Amino acid sequence: MELAKRVQTLTPSSTLAITAMANALKAEGHDVIGLGAGEPDFNTPAHILEAAKEAMDKGYTKYTPSGGVPALKEAIVHKYKQDNDLTYETNQVIVTTGAKHALYTLFQTLLDPGEEVIVPAPYWVSYPEQIKLAEGTPVFITTNEETNFKLTPDQLEASITDRTKAIIINSPSNPTGMLYSKEELAAIGAVCLRHNVMIVSDEIYEQLIYGDEQHTSIAQISNELKNITIVINGVSKSHAMTGWRIGYALGNEKVIKAMTNLASHSTSNPTTISQYAALAAYTSSQEKVEEMKEAFAERLERLYEWITAIPGVYCEKPKGAFYLFPNVREAVQANGFDSVDDWVKAILEEEKVALVPGSGFGSPDNVRLSYATSLDQLEEAATRINRFVQKHQS
Repeated sequence: MELAKRVQTLTPSSTLAITAMANALKAEGHDVIGLGAGEPDFNTPAHILEAAKEAMDKGYTKYTPSGGVPALKEAIVHKYKQDNDLTYETNQVIVTTGAKHALYTLFQTLLDPGEEVIVPAPYWVSYPEQIKLAEGTPVFITTNEETNFKLTPDQLEASITDRTKAIIINSPSNPTGMLYSKEELAAIGAVCLRHNVMIVSDEIYEQLIYGDEQHTSIAQISNELKNITIVINGVSKSHAMTGWRIGYALGNEKVIKAMTNLASHSTSNPTTISQYAALAAYTSSQEKVEEMKEAFAERLERLYEWITAIPGVYCEKPKGAFYLFPNVREAVQANGFDSVDDWVKAILEEEKVALVPGSGFGSPDNVRLSYATSLDQLEEAATRINRFVQKHQS
């Protein structure tokens, strides 16, 4: 049976692949520490669980409008006004089956064959695959530790062609945890306005920022930038609701209407019960969100200290999300391995610690470590990685 070309070109998720290997070792009885998961280790807060149960008891188990229940769309509008000083109408919002589905639907809506989307690397693994599924072309711009993994306006300017349709901005970033400042976003936005390039602003980690840093949405900077920006967000990371699958997009009414029409023929509405749970997440106390954020901030400090003490491992300290993205090239070479991928596989086999190789994110010299697990587990993982590096020093 011949498969469609669109799926034959897909690259499997490196995150899911390493998680599958780790799970297989766990099933064999090994003590595996997984640092690959991109989800909080906390359960969904109790009041959100109660809201979901109440929704079921009230019979909110039927279809909803494809774009989401009006009350949740209103709550999203209120959240962006209160937290981000951005004003939207409910017809500029679509609720989707996770933020990933919002991105997928957006690319299907925007792209014609051969149109280009600029993707700064390192990037979240699904960006290029979703662009390809929409018959678009991902155009990668490499960033590194020297620019704190941030795209520069000059790099953007040099990459724009007459086929460029959009650029993706992910701040805070998965996998690097870096955060663009307002001034940096304004400079990038100026280039986009000059060349009529749309902006896809993935803000799924906006609630998880540490220290004195502040999140800025590029749509906040000016009405002109707001008009060419589609904001992507959701409750998965901020409220420990990954499995509930509720994301959303905000932006131009014409684009949102087209996305809604497409969703009506693909997924129909997001899960009704999950929508009412998300409604509670946005309209009730944010105390649990702050508690999770404090826990992540402490883990960041400790894990950063432990990981950067390992010979041959260098790391830019992230500002947000819950990942470290250290450069391990020197450690890999000193340990006698040909690639980071081989090194990561050996650490999993020998020390039972699951890391995600940076090749899946467009940065083959790095690895991604999630600190969405306990401090005890993080300390033990760092100890095992250090032991592996010291053991294999050549």
